[in-house]
Amino acid sequence: MFMQLFQWYKTRFSDPNLSVLFLLLLFSFTVIYFFGNILTPLFVAIILAYLLDWPVTYLMRYKIHRTVATLIVMILFVSMSLFAFLGVLPTIFRQAASFARDLPTMLNQGQDYILTLPTHYPEAIDPITITHLIDTIKSYLLDSGGFLLSQSFASLLNIAALLVYAVLVPLMMVFMLKDKNQLIDSMAKFLPENRKLAVQVWAEMNGQIMNYIRGKITEILIVGVATYFTFFFMDLRYSALLALLVGLSVLIPYIGAAAVTVPVAVVALFQWGVSPEFAYLMIAYGIIQTLDGNVIVPILFSEAVNLHPVVIIVSVLVFGGLWGFWGVFFAIPLATLVKAVLNAWPSVQVENDQLASDKMDLIN
Repeated sequence: MFMQLFQWYKTRFSDPNLSVLFLLLLFSFTVIYFFGNILTPLFVAIILAYLLDWPVTYLMRYKIHRTVATLIVMILFVSMSLFAFLGVLPTIFRQAASFARDLPTMLNQGQDYILTLPTHYPEAIDPITITHLIDTIKSYLLDSGGFLLSQSFASLLNIAALLVYAVLVPLMMVFMLKDKNQLIDSMAKFLPENRKLAVQVWAEMNGQIMNYIRGKITEILIVGVATYFTFFFMDLRYSALLALLVGLSVLIPYIGAAAVTVPVAVVALFQWGVSPEFAYLMIAYGIIQTLDGNVIVPILFSEAVNLHPVVIIVSVLVFGGLWGFWGVFFAIPLATLVKAVLNAWPSVQVENDQLASDKMDLIN
């Protein structure tokens, strides 16, 4: 058995470039897995730096120095962020507080409706089953409420850390954008010499990650804003809060859209009941989801590597389980990375076999 493992290792890792690529990937995954929470501000800064690198590069085309372009872009970014925090978030917080106050009434109305089902459909629904179902839902909501309350207190205790991150992240972004080339050259000095394959994979993934981050944030803004105006003009309660949930749901392909449909339908149902208004809202919401999946996503991610939906869902589950939010956010790029490495692996082996064959022909 050990001989088979040794033979497999010798066959697959005979190329030193391939060994370096494997070790770099193993080191990166290990660092992120064990130190992901500590490095969260760094991840946020890197993502935002990827997002803002395009406008910085665009300004440099007009003979503007990179430092000046970075300062212009960062001033605009900080101004827009302050506007969002001071203008949009208070509305979302007010609607969240209103939703929390109205939730017991909504639950009581739902409970009363469910209890009437055995009366209307005595042959199809068992009253005992309904009672157990209501008790289970209550228990789940109480447990969830306690968990959210504990998380809220934990967040209040970490408010000092959030204030530090609010200063630290923009500062790191400035240096990442201003000194981009110097940082890349400095990091390259610590890499092993046999890094040809690693550089090749990184060059391919760098462009894809950049396009993915820009596309995903653009998709969140488009879907969130379109949903907000739709809910606002149809006079749906908690329109800003629900629009935020719908916008963030695009982070989780397929699963997010299905999950966020539940609160939208529940709020509309308790506001209007089974009525034409409820039907119109769900039709409008369905149109938004259809346009997102069939128009917005193909346009924004036209350069992305084609992945099967099953692969995407499995990637979300695996990487989300390993690294939480960041695993979910980067599930598609990570799946693309795995695919790129697997595609490069056999090609390296075939190339080595071809070189060995040519060498034998020369000897003969």
